[in-house]
Amino acid sequence: MQSSTYAAVKGNAAFAFQRRSFFSNLVSRSATTTTGIRFKPLHSSASKAMGAKLARAENGIHSLSSVKARSGRAQASSGGGGGDEEEAMPLRSEGKSSGTVLPFVGVACLGAILFGYHLGVVNGALEYLAKDLGIADNAVLQGKSCFSYSSGWIVSALLAGATVGSFTGGALADKFGRTRTFQLDAIPLAVGAFLCATAQSVQTMIVGRLLAGVGIGISSAIVPLYISEISPTEIRGALGSVNQLFICIGILAALIAGLPLAANPLWWRTMFGVAVIPSVLLAIGMGFSPESPRWLVQQGKLTQAEKAIKTLYGKEKVVELVRDLSNSGQGTSEPEAGWFDLFSSRYWKVVSVGAALFLFQQFAGINAVVYYSTSVFRSAGIESDVAASALVGASNVFGTAVASSLMDKMGRKSLLLTSFGGMALSMLLLSLSFTWKALAAYSGTLAVVGTVLYVLSFSLGAGPVPALLLPEIFASRIRAKAVALSLGMHWISNFVIGLYFLSVVTKFGISSVYLGFAGVCVLAVMYIAGNVVETKGRSLEEIELALTSGA
Repeated sequence: MQSSTYAAVKGNAAFAFQRRSFFSNLVSRSATTTTGIRFKPLHSSASKAMGAKLARAENGIHSLSSVKARSGRAQASSGGGGGDEEEAMPLRSEGKSSGTVLPFVGVACLGAILFGYHLGVVNGALEYLAKDLGIADNAVLQGKSCFSYSSGWIVSALLAGATVGSFTGGALADKFGRTRTFQLDAIPLAVGAFLCATAQSVQTMIVGRLLAGVGIGISSAIVPLYISEISPTEIRGALGSVNQLFICIGILAALIAGLPLAANPLWWRTMFGVAVIPSVLLAIGMGFSPESPRWLVQQGKLTQAEKAIKTLYGKEKVVELVRDLSNSGQGTSEPEAGWFDLFSSRYWKVVSVGAALFLFQQFAGINAVVYYSTSVFRSAGIESDVAASALVGASNVFGTAVASSLMDKMGRKSLLLTSFGGMALSMLLLSLSFTWKALAAYSGTLAVVGTVLYVLSFSLGAGPVPALLLPEIFASRIRAKAVALSLGMHWISNFVIGLYFLSVVTKFGISSVYLGFAGVCVLAVMYIAGNVVETKGRSLEEIELALTSGA
């Protein structure tokens, strides 16, 4: 039984098989990061007393006097180190706030939906657009699976554009502001979708995909950044997972949009063109959304900051928060960090954690599982490709929804450890289902169970948490560039896996590859246990201190 399954899997490494490969982005994207409002940056090391005060503050209200007292103690206990640490004053209201952040989080998540939709739309449309554009026999142009290339021009152009966009999104947000960057981002998203929908040549199609890739790359940086800076601390984890959830919803929407293709082969143009609508809505919605109060104060725009705080948190918070933000801005004297500063001894440890989490996310095998999901389900009697993809997608959406509810209860580190541990066990089950003769009679069923469990495990932590942690562990001086570097690692590693995965499977066999992925998951558990600190309810100052001290 396992031999026939493996034969089906290898035989599926052709056009329809590769169409699944791009759908691998369904669960391999970084989730959103929400950290709450970060006020009061301090250019000194933290005192141990701050940790106790912050812990007690979880059950009480932060008064301005207590914040100043902590600041004084932190400054009094500074002794070198030069860390760019800052305190995040959690936003806690004594009564019901008259403001709200949810509508604006929803507007930002249009970027997440577009992220997912552009990733998934090619999955169903590739075969039909290839015939329409006259490249049905050109494996490289289509991105059709051939063992020297697993991603061709149409597929890989999106990843190339996303890499460029991810490296520029954070810098644009710092220069022009968060909401204006969203509006700028809507341009490549809309133009790219329009070019793809109206393409009469493969060259136009590639340009459209490249522009759409730039757009989703920028979105991958600014959606979590914006949500993190407007979210109250007590719900930042839940809101932080919303980005990942909407990415999954976007990909599922792309899958559903492809259902009419069988009856109407030209429907692929509508599939691409419909993405123009949310792009325009994103630009319009951001025109009515408040700018990040933190960014406004950093730019010296106090009047606008007051208006944003009133909209987000209510007028009762304006005086207190503007005062704290203004005080924090007075101590900011260091220039913006350069790219090489990220690799200095002062910042490298925290930067390496962000990059490593994304590398583990991609090299833990999520692409492999989705690449082979169709054949695995066929071995268990599930013949419909749409049903197989829908089951994987539904598992991811369900797991992400559960993660959203647990993020502020279990914490980020606990979810990461649970997630990678479950992924390791699932990969081991998948490997055994292909090779262990004693399980031959149940190999198809075990493979399906292993696949679903893997996707569920991934969506509980490895999917949403890495990007959620970025604004929490990066100090403001390096945040934009550090986020860009980490997300760049995400896109580059995704591209490399897509390029070489099938060649590795052909040489070593899928069972051995799955076993290797299980080993990567185990390494991830060990790395996270020793290097990642829990950020739930903790200030950036405390997080930075813990990372610096090796906690």
